[in-house]
Formats: sequence, structure tokens, C-alpha cells
Amino acid sequence: MDNPTYLLEVKNLCRYFTSGRGKKKLTVKAVDDVSFGVKPAETFGLVGESGCGKTTLGRTVIRLYDPTSGQVIFNGREISGKMTNDLRRYLTENIAMIFQDPIESLNPRMTVEEIIGEGLKVRGVKDKDEIRRRVVEMLEKVGLNEEHATRYPHEFSGGQRQRIGIARALIVQPKMIIADEPVSALDVSIQAQVINLLNDLKSEFGLTILFIAHNLSVVKYFSDRIGVMYYGRLVEVARGDDLYAKPLHPYTRALLSAIPEPNPLVAKAKRRVDYDPERDHDYTHEKPEMVEVEPDHFVYCSPSEFARYREICKRVGKVGA
Repeated sequence: MDNPTYLLEVKNLCRYFTSGRGKKKLTVKAVDDVSFGVKPAETFGLVGESGCGKTTLGRTVIRLYDPTSGQVIFNGREISGKMTNDLRRYLTENIAMIFQDPIESLNPRMTVEEIIGEGLKVRGVKDKDEIRRRVVEMLEKVGLNEEHATRYPHEFSGGQRQRIGIARALIVQPKMIIADEPVSALDVSIQAQVINLLNDLKSEFGLTILFIAHNLSVVKYFSDRIGVMYYGRLVEVARGDDLYAKPLHPYTRALLSAIPEPNPLVAKAKRRVDYDPERDHDYTHEKPEMVEVEPDHFVYCSPSEFARYREICKRVGKVGA
């Protein structure tokens, strides 16, 4: 039975890629048996090193990739089945994506008005004046103005292009946004502006956001709950404060230890943690699975690791207590 608590529910999702033939055939498990849920009006952060499967997961949810197996349920409806015109329309109306590269994701031969208004045309809006009005309205919401509507992408800075990408995603008034590393290609000062803009738009439109990133500081600031991915698997899911105060999985601890410290004295004293799966786990006799170690804090672990993590939680206690 579907969980009514979640707007988006991912169940045992797999996305594999194969290359070669015969004995040279290679299968890459980009997303391997991933399960999680995103609540309405929540920002769920997805973090991990490059190549861990974050982007593939987001693209599979929105059906840019077809899943190899598993289910994706949005607002009570399965969206991972056979693609039909009805399902395509449902996805277009309810889920939108903000892409990582603000240069490559915008058609250089289309004006800003055409780029942003394209979603409205797909939804059947034909009145040119109505499209123009709504495009200008959306441009103003993302910090641009009417004059920008007739320009082309090459005439804008990286931060402005990403604002155009945000406007394109929001013009169809989706219930959910998948933001795939939307600030990683921008300067640090511009990153803060775009994140604050997304925060404001989330509040204004009541958006649910799947926020994919590798900048752990940004994710902590922006996300309500955070999932950590390693080689295609989700290894830990927790509320932001809990994850940073008491990381349980050794890979999560390794990731957090890599966050740069602005104070050189603190950075010098900081101990880096490395992660070696063969050294840190012994799954010879025990099978690992995703379990709830404490309320709303899930870890991929074996029974013996579960007992150890429970002890850590008892010692640390409740965050903020």
C-alpha cells in the first residue's frame, strides 16, 4: 500500500547501463535498489561523490531514463510504468527539472520567451499574449525583467542563465522540482543568490524539491532531510541536523570530514576520515539492509552494525536537547 505521507515515493529503484557484447558485456549499476520518500513541501537533499548515481536517480524519477526495475510513485500514481501520452502529460504537469549546466540546458537558437514559454505550449496554451504575460511574470519572480524576454542565452551570465532555467521549470506550476546540482557551475557569491531565490520560491509556491548536490554545506542549509549515496546505493537518510551531528555510516563520516574549514587553525586540527568498504564492513555472514536506527534516521547496515549504531545514538542523545 502506498504511503500517503509522501508526495514522491521511490521503491527498490534500479537503473543499470550495459555496454559491449558477449564476454565483454559490462553492466554498470548506476542506481541499485534505492528506496526513499519525499514529503509534501519538503526539500530532500541527495548527496554523494561524483559518479555515485545522484543525477541518474533524478533523471530516472522524471523519466528521462527508463527504470530497469522498481517503482516510482508520485501523489499516489505510479509513474515508472510504460510511457503513454497520458503519463507524459501527467509528468509534464507535475514534475519539472532544473539542470546542472545553465549553458548546455538552454537552446541557443531560442529567445528567453520561447524557452520559458515552451512548457505552456506543451500544456495547450495557445494565446500568445497570455504566454507573453506569464513569461514576463515569471521572469520578474526570478529577478529578471521584461526586456530579457527577447534576448538569447549567450547574452546572459551563468547566474542569469540559471534563473532562466528556474523560470522555465516553474512556468508550468509543478508540484515538485528536481534540482540537479543547480549551483555547482556558478561562482560562490552567485550560488548564495540562487539558493536564496529557490528558498523564496519554495515558500511562495509550496514546492517539494529533490535537491541533488555534492556541496555538503549548501545541502545542510537548504534541505530538511538528506540522503547519502555511495556507488548507486542509499547508505543513510536522516534529518539534516541529525545527519551532521551524529553521522552513523562510515561513508557519511568520511564525506562530512571533507567539508572545508574556513578557519586554518580548525582545519589543521581536523581529522580526515577515509572510507574503505572492505575494511569497514564484514558482510560475510550478515546481510546488510536499510533499517531505522532511530526515528527518521535510516542506515544501510548489518545487524551487528545496527546494534553499534544504536549505542552511538544513545550516547549522543537527541540533537538540540
